[in-house]
Amino acid sequence: MERKIFWSTFAVLGLIADFVLPFWWGMAATIPIFFISWWVAYYSDWF
Repeated sequence: MERKIFWSTFAVLGLIADFVLPFWWGMAATIPIFFISWWVAYYSDWF
């Protein structure tokens, strides 16, 4: 279940960053998005 939540949040936040930010900012935002998604899925105890 955590894997599904991780990839879902990663995809949603990545798409938002791609549409809202310029290209290079969107590419740079991928690393923080990865860590945010990882935290939400595995350590936040929300799910």
